Amino acid sequence: MLVELVHQKNCKKNNVITDYHTGEIACNNCGAVSSERSIDVGPETLGFGSDGYQNKSRVGGKTSLKMADMGLSTIIESKNKDAAGKILSNENQRMFYRLRMWDKNSRSANYGKSLPKGFLLLDAISAKLGLPESVIEQTAHLFRKILAKKISSGRAISDTLCAATYISCRLSNTPRTIQDIADAANIKKKNLQKVYRFIARELDIYPKIYDPTEFVARISNAVHISEKTERHAFRILNLASKRMVSISKNPMAMAAAAIHLASKLNNEKISQLKISDASGISAVTIRNRSNEIMNEIGDEINA
Repeated sequence: MLVELVHQKNCKKNNVITDYHTGEIACNNCGAVSSERSIDVGPETLGFGSDGYQNKSRVGGKTSLKMADMGLSTIIESKNKDAAGKILSNENQRMFYRLRMWDKNSRSANYGKSLPKGFLLLDAISAKLGLPESVIEQTAHLFRKILAKKISSGRAISDTLCAATYISCRLSNTPRTIQDIADAANIKKKNLQKVYRFIARELDIYPKIYDPTEFVARISNAVHISEKTERHAFRILNLASKRMVSISKNPMAMAAAAIHLASKLNNEKISQLKISDASGISAVTIRNRSNEIMNEIGDEINA
């Protein structure tokens, strides 16, 4: 922090240093000390360990969009005592009772029931799917935007929040299928697809589709194939992408079909039913996608 100092005549520079222990601001050249004091931005009290130092911070928790009040709530305690620990008079007790009621009613009027209920479901979904913090914050932002625009009228809060979660996953390129989110929230996939299309159209959001290669590792770990077969599946998908085979196809289905073909070419006995259970794609769809890939790039795969 630069402040005006009374320097000596032969002092030509203004090299200011700060002593954080005493709070003094002085010139490093002539030693002139400012009358102002620096602001202590350290912890409120000293801690004797790493945990104690971090817990005794001057500030509270960080603000977050996934909280109804963004983490900036004001709570009036129910204890009818002052700062010195003395019991309040009857008149002051009645006054603070009314203040607590007004504070509680104002919070419910500002946030309603949609935000607390939606963010409670968001915590459960993020825990089940292992969503990163950036996706959670983006989902909370979209959910607030949807409620502000009042485009969720007549639709369940769970469907709206799950649709916002799926949009955030698509925008941030976090590989989570719509079936994963529907299973985590215990809702029907068909309802979620309908709400997702409606919200994406209303908010003018059209995220890119997932790359099928993002789901290869997930299926490979579930069916326990070798690393050689997994690399072969990546090669099949790259060739299919160059030949435009995977356009308008379910990326999870393309990944399952590539793993199925790679396991056959490497003589690994992995049944279609096992791949179907791991990917959530029916065996019929896996066979159809496999036949399409073989018809287009079968000569390059076998080479």
